[in-house]
Amino acid sequence: MSLYSQIFTPFTLPNGTELKNRLLMAPMTTCTGYFDGTVSSELIEYYRERAGAIGAVIVECCFVDNLGLAFPGAIGIDNDAKVAGLAKIANAIKSKGSKAILQIYHGGRMVDPKLIGGRTPVGPSALAAPRDGAATPVALTTQQVEEMVVKFGDAVRRAILAGFDGVELHGANTYLIQQFYSPNSNQRDDEWGGSRDNRAKFPLAVLDITHKMVRQYADDAFIIGYRFSPEEMEVPGIRFDDTLYLLEKLAARGLDYLHFSVGATLRPSIVETTDPTPLIEKYVAQRSETLAQVPVMGVGGVVNAADAQDAVDHGYDLIAVGRACIAYPDWADRIMRGETLELLIDSTQREALTIPEPLWRFSLVEAMIRDMSMADKKFKPGVYTETVQDDTRELVLNISLETDRIADIELLSEAGDDVDFVTSFDEIRSRILTANSPHVDAISGATSQSESVKKAVSKAMVKSGKALAQEEGADDTTPKNYDVVVVGSGGAGLAAAIQAHDEGARVLIVEKMPTFGGNTIKASAGMNAAETRFQRVKGIEDSKELFYQETLKGGQNRNNPELLRCFVEHAPQAIEWLANRGIMLNDITTTGGMSIDRTHRPKDGSAVGGYLISGLVRNVTRRGIDVMLDTSVEEILCEHGKVSAVRLINDENETLTVAVKSVIVATGGFSANSEMVVKYRPDLAGFVTTNHKGATGGGIALLQHIGADTVDMGEIQIHPTVEQNTSYLISESIRGGGAILVNQKGNRFFNEMETRDKVSAQIIALPEHYAYIVFDEHVRAKNKAADEYIARGFVTSASSPRQLAEKLGMDYHAFLATLERYNGFVEQQHDSDFGRTTALRNPINEGPFHAIRIAPGVHHTMGGVTINTETAVLNKQQQVIPGAFAAGEVAGGIHGSNRIGGNAVADIIIFGSLAGHHAANWAKAQA
Repeated sequence: MSLYSQIFTPFTLPNGTELKNRLLMAPMTTCTGYFDGTVSSELIEYYRERAGAIGAVIVECCFVDNLGLAFPGAIGIDNDAKVAGLAKIANAIKSKGSKAILQIYHGGRMVDPKLIGGRTPVGPSALAAPRDGAATPVALTTQQVEEMVVKFGDAVRRAILAGFDGVELHGANTYLIQQFYSPNSNQRDDEWGGSRDNRAKFPLAVLDITHKMVRQYADDAFIIGYRFSPEEMEVPGIRFDDTLYLLEKLAARGLDYLHFSVGATLRPSIVETTDPTPLIEKYVAQRSETLAQVPVMGVGGVVNAADAQDAVDHGYDLIAVGRACIAYPDWADRIMRGETLELLIDSTQREALTIPEPLWRFSLVEAMIRDMSMADKKFKPGVYTETVQDDTRELVLNISLETDRIADIELLSEAGDDVDFVTSFDEIRSRILTANSPHVDAISGATSQSESVKKAVSKAMVKSGKALAQEEGADDTTPKNYDVVVVGSGGAGLAAAIQAHDEGARVLIVEKMPTFGGNTIKASAGMNAAETRFQRVKGIEDSKELFYQETLKGGQNRNNPELLRCFVEHAPQAIEWLANRGIMLNDITTTGGMSIDRTHRPKDGSAVGGYLISGLVRNVTRRGIDVMLDTSVEEILCEHGKVSAVRLINDENETLTVAVKSVIVATGGFSANSEMVVKYRPDLAGFVTTNHKGATGGGIALLQHIGADTVDMGEIQIHPTVEQNTSYLISESIRGGGAILVNQKGNRFFNEMETRDKVSAQIIALPEHYAYIVFDEHVRAKNKAADEYIARGFVTSASSPRQLAEKLGMDYHAFLATLERYNGFVEQQHDSDFGRTTALRNPINEGPFHAIRIAPGVHHTMGGVTINTETAVLNKQQQVIPGAFAAGEVAGGIHGSNRIGGNAVADIIIFGSLAGHHAANWAKAQA
């Protein structure tokens, strides 16, 4: 350790503040803030764990203005309400003995419009960044530039109030401060642009106002740092002599450190590519005596003590450490003990390392992750041919295994000319081979295919492992046992498995279908909840009591009051449960039967189902929860009156008995079982169903076999807007977004936002027994699902209402009159024809205009097994069947005679997570 004692000794900054050593944690994007830039508890703990032995922690950049966030999940310091959350980070770091420094910035023209609600980013000039797809910013006016300087000052004030020991002004990474100094991005002709001196005015003004805030609100120990990128590759662009010129001016005004923003501490010039001299050496040789008084910090490529010392030997005074601090929260302790480290992260240790889920998925971290669960796995080498099924085709794959790795994945079945299929296959193949594991994230938009490929690899690994075990004479007959077996992999099952695992249970998910998702993957509208944080941010006033009363009314007062009260009370917690696991439902719309916007969905307006399942599967995969696909539960076994085991049949037709302490049945309803539907509702014979083919009521039968009672079995919901040729559900969010329903004559005929049962009845009563859902670009732009309907060929579109009417074969005079009358209702916010009071959002007047022909289809079975508020299954005497739990559509009583749109997703997450909690507790009690 004496060899590197210099880096571990205390260091005094120009303002007199002493750091315990020369080591700092670099500011690194975690993408872990909430949608509005506030701080999450996960982020606080992330920083707490990395503070302590290290001299200071520089917290990731905070945006100073709500147009300045340059990446998703960014945290902000743009208003005083953010101070409380940031203070928790500062306190967490300081409580461990490290200094807490906050980096502040504005992304300027580097901001993606998607991150700021579709608005146009701002910059020094109306010049797009030289990168593909970059938006052209709006040039800040002279007054707005002055106001921006004030915003930086306000941010510094807030950092002081939050208790930080200092701020780092982010003048690097081509963000706004650098943009003002760069001749590439700043081509203004006023006092803030033109000459190099004018371009330097903005960073100097930001530093000046920082000093002003520190004098007014802080003490002399407050640290002021400045981060800079020494060069730009663009022509024109910042060159090294330009940087020295600016730094000399900054140093003259007073700084406590300068932070070189380079990919590696000893990186040479990116402009003068023939010169191998590290830039830090040029900097030390060329700086003035004044600049030499300001300590300089290096960053990039520091993993071990030798790396840090080497950087100091080349001229750096301080060392910022990035990825090593992610991989090793106690990095400074380790190198002080003389450990030699590698940049590898055990794939099973995310929670133990306190790495937030969004950061775990960030490319910077993914490159370090190694699947350590494979480390002790040994295979019998060979090529294993596996046949699996995704939602549209059969896939035949060759999986090549070597003794300890997945060597190759080859697709044998023809994909035809489906370029998207081949592209997504190549991507999932690459992910699996890179990670040497099937436990990787599915490809967005190709979840079913991804899960099928992952399943094929898993099957090959199991076969190979068994073959090797037999060769070595191992006993492979010992049955596995679990604390909790979850039957079904829709939203309820996945939520239950995650919660049970997080409470310490050993969990197995069993799914009879070849892929994850169940019926949840088809969900479109969103998730209802009242009194949520996301509603409050949007200024939506709601109450749980109103939610309760409207759901009770929608269910025709047949809902189980205790279950409904439990549902309503837990709904906002369920929204947070998802958010804490990286699944953000922060856009809000409404559905039929609701008087308030309370249907939470993804921020881009996309269908909730695919987004939800993708996020839940990602959480299941990260936790390493065991999964058996293509496996049916034949029977739940009981001993001494309580659940003891489940008997399974896998896709190899093997019968397995798995010992278990508790079972959670989350198999969904029976809408796809036409015989069962007609048994309870003969009037629904011949109706199409929106459900996937696995929704056959098997879980109800399993639980009835061990004595479960049922309730409301005749309460079967039909959904009013179903495309009949494909049985595809057209989301209620389309009507909730402002669409209308018209008949073949072109007339509205009912309140589109009434409950599903009533709207369906009105469509069935039409002479033609179908209707059209009509919307325009106002609606399409805010509902990503509409683009999917267009792509699938469901939509008839036209540039004008008259042309649309003609395409649909309806009287255009009547249709035009209908639109004109409805648009008048929107203007007045009063529908005098049918009493519609919600979703009167915009007039239907922006072309192109769209229509989808729809009719009702069987959608949801409100009935199922009887449960209590702890999700325990009840027998006919209303007594608990010990060890049996149920959640989701398999359970009855919650929705009464009619389910409100958006309540099913709430149901599965609320009662799924509750089932996981109670099943895990039951299992612990049996130990």
